[in-house]
Amino acid sequence: MILYLHGFTSGPQSHKAQALAGRMGERGLGDFLLCPQLPASPREAIALATQLIGQHGVTTLVGSSLGGYYSTWLAETFDLRAVLVNPAVVAHLSLQDFLGPQRWLYSGESFDFTRAHVEELRAIEVPVLSKPERFWLLVEEGDETLDYRQAVSRYTGARQTVLPGGDHSFTRWDDYVDPVIDFAGLS
Repeated sequence: MILYLHGFTSGPQSHKAQALAGRMGERGLGDFLLCPQLPASPREAIALATQLIGQHGVTTLVGSSLGGYYSTWLAETFDLRAVLVNPAVVAHLSLQDFLGPQRWLYSGESFDFTRAHVEELRAIEVPVLSKPERFWLLVEEGDETLDYRQAVSRYTGARQTVLPGGDHSFTRWDDYVDPVIDFAGLS
C-alpha cells in the first residue's frame, strides 16, 4: 500500500498524485493507493497519515515537497520505505516566508499558516536517517523553490536520482511512476 503525501497548498488533484493513481489503476493496483487532502496543521497531517498507516498497512510513502518532509518522519517512525520528490529538508525554516493567509491550490479554500505550524514542523525534523537505504530521493537541479543540494546532503546513503534542469514540480515525474510503484514492491 502506498500513501501519497502532497506538498504545501497542494492536494490529491496534483499532477503527480493523479499520474500515480492513473498508472496504478492501469496496472490493476488502484486499491493500493491512498492520497488524502492533508490538513494545514502539520500535527494534524501527521496524525491523519499515522491513522491511515495503521488502518491500511501502508508499506511505502511517496511525498512531494512538504509531503517529503512528512514522509521522512513517518518512514523513520514506522520503519517504512519512502520516495521523496523534491522534498522540503528544513520545512520549519523554508516555510517561515509563508506565514499568514494561504489558499489551497485546487479547492481555493483559504487557511492561515501560523507560527504554531512552524513549531509543529520543527518538532518532526529528522536530522539524521537511521536507515537511509529505505529512501529514494528524486530531485531536479532546476527546483526554483528548494535547493536540491540540501536534499542530496540530507539523504546521503539513500538511493538518489538527481536530474539536470526541471523545476519544483518535478517535470519528469511521468518517467518515474512505474519505477516508484516497483520500489513500493507492488510489481
